[in-house]
Amino acid sequence: MNATLHEKLLGWYRVHGRDLPWRRSKDPYAIWISEVMLQQTRVETVIPYYTRWMEQFPNIQTLARSTTDQILSLWEGLGYYRRAHNLRKAAHMIIEEFHATIPDQVADLERLPGVGIYTAAAIAALAFNLDVLALDGNLRRVIARLIDLEVDPRRRQGERCIYEWADKAMPVGQAGEFNQALMDLGATICTPRKPKCGLCPLMQDCLAYARGTQLERPIPRPGVRVPLYHVSAAVIQRADTVLIGRRPEGKLLGGLWEFPGGKQDPGESMEACMRREIQEELGVEVQVGVLLGIFPHAYTHFKVNVHAYRCLILSGEPQALDHDQLCWVALPDLEKYPMGKVDRLIANLLITDHNP
Repeated sequence: MNATLHEKLLGWYRVHGRDLPWRRSKDPYAIWISEVMLQQTRVETVIPYYTRWMEQFPNIQTLARSTTDQILSLWEGLGYYRRAHNLRKAAHMIIEEFHATIPDQVADLERLPGVGIYTAAAIAALAFNLDVLALDGNLRRVIARLIDLEVDPRRRQGERCIYEWADKAMPVGQAGEFNQALMDLGATICTPRKPKCGLCPLMQDCLAYARGTQLERPIPRPGVRVPLYHVSAAVIQRADTVLIGRRPEGKLLGGLWEFPGGKQDPGESMEACMRREIQEELGVEVQVGVLLGIFPHAYTHFKVNVHAYRCLILSGEPQALDHDQLCWVALPDLEKYPMGKVDRLIANLLITDHNP
């Protein structure tokens, strides 16, 4: 049965597999970049970023020579910016410890910054064809349905069942195609809410389909309440320039430029929050002016509503008390500074108002 299963799966994949740019090469560097970009990000979002990245940084050496602003400018809008920082750190490590060659063993790959268990397995399987399972969300769902897994596939017991299945089902020497076939099956047919079971090449091998439990697999996680925070952002202008600061590396959105501000305390008005945050971050007293807009945004574990205000400095000269650097930037030049999504929206609003 297992041989029949993998033959069905690979036969389907060779006809229906997605044509993705990183699949056109066996270059471990290209595969590594794509796998890091694909962490928590949809394929269609990644493709243009991947193409631009490979044009500017086609190999380890060019990436290692990059600056923080260069990598963040290319990454802007892709989110989870720590991934970009880690790629650069890993490039230096690969040059120094592995003679500018991406390692081909899972244990060595896991040592690279930003490369966890899944990403190491994916690189090993796709670039070096090692017989390992790259267990991501798609594979968990597909395999949980194939074996009608009655426990959470994210927990140790569930993972053990999945890996035991893979040890028997994976054809020796074809790990790259096998993993990619399961990924594509999960992305296009064995989808979370409306699986297209009638089109699935493994329909006759699927225990969940046979038992009518496919919509109950995998076992869902219990719901978690996502907190909402209200945040202030100050637009402080001087003639035709505006003040922005670069967030320290290691923090959320590290290395990106922002409009100064911060989170509202309980019982605090947004205007009071604005004055307090600017005093703490810049060491100046401001008058809070007109509200430019409220910008909602969702991160992985929380949501924010960012309230952007025009502010006027009443006393003091701004100091970088909470930033790596401050900069007065001409409004048209804001496009040159990498920013997170909300700060980019504010910057675009200022540029539009400046050039009606």
